[in-house]
Amino acid sequence: MSVTTAKQQHSEDTQTAGVRERLDALIAEAGVTAQRSLIRRIAEAGLGLGHDGATRLDLKITATAVEEMRAAFRLFAPFRGVPKVTIFGSARTQSHDPLWVGAEAAARGLAEQGWMVVTGAGPGIMEAAATGAGPERSLGISIRLPFEEAPLDVAADDDHRIAMKYFFTRKLMLVKESRGFICLPGGFGTMDETFELLTLQQTGKMEPMPIVLLDRDGGTYWRSFARFVVEELAGAGLIAVDDLDRVLVTDSPEAAIAEVTGFWRNYDSLRWQGEQLVLRVRSAPSDAELADLNERFSGLCESGEIARTAPLPSEVADAEALDLPRIVFTPRRRAVGDLYRLIRALNELESAPREVPAGSAAAAAGGHSAT
Repeated sequence: MSVTTAKQQHSEDTQTAGVRERLDALIAEAGVTAQRSLIRRIAEAGLGLGHDGATRLDLKITATAVEEMRAAFRLFAPFRGVPKVTIFGSARTQSHDPLWVGAEAAARGLAEQGWMVVTGAGPGIMEAAATGAGPERSLGISIRLPFEEAPLDVAADDDHRIAMKYFFTRKLMLVKESRGFICLPGGFGTMDETFELLTLQQTGKMEPMPIVLLDRDGGTYWRSFARFVVEELAGAGLIAVDDLDRVLVTDSPEAAIAEVTGFWRNYDSLRWQGEQLVLRVRSAPSDAELADLNERFSGLCESGEIARTAPLPSEVADAEALDLPRIVFTPRRRAVGDLYRLIRALNELESAPREVPAGSAAAAAGGHSAT
């Protein structure tokens, strides 16, 4: 590095340090006491856009996206301890359609078990689900479109719904807080949402959770979709042959409810510790059950075997579900299908609880990975 460049670098470092000090002082003056380093990162990113010469359009997109995410975080905050399911489907479905009836029934059944229902706050399937859940048990995130009618009026009040400009912020928030998903037939938007769920699941960017494709009695929409995925995508080697094994295709609202709630019967949550994966459960497997799991899922482990464990140091440091039993193993990184089968096996153990309380830590936590 030349002397001139070194001096310039020193000047920039000094200037940056000075800005950080003033930002820290401003953050403190504003009364922010928690997560100050992350708040500073957000502010620094905004200032960086100014240094980058970002266009006005780029800055408007950034500002609006952050404002929309903040509004959504505030919407969900009062309900953080309540389990949520997102229901997707067509805005064009009419109230006499069996799909409407199925969405309404699934939402009502989940609400009766203590769940909240998240929708896109539009007509059709979204309105059916919000109606089934009731105003106090529904949350809506609508999209502002030039030709779309006003958001549905099922939510209790403005504390239960928001409207967004951007699809990408809306899609994030329709997924981030939920612990289960039910997709009914729909058009491009529904397919976009469904494929995003499957992609997040396949790539590990979403923690394991139930996805249900719910159709009308005798309907062919999702069966035709599944056939296309198996024959055209898996058949061409574009996805794994078991990528749809993690999804329930059904025409029964009752089966959809059982799939969403039953996923959390024993399984609670997970945590990576380097190459090791910890699965927290409500009831630890017995010695015989553990031996059976190791025999059935030996192909899931990259090395070693599945074992019971006490909370790992990182879990203790973060005080994460320290009261729960857990198992630990070193998985093959791309064995997502086997991981889901292991979770289902844990839920089916003789030692597993028969029901999951609606307010459990597992059901209440958000699902979209921040990593």
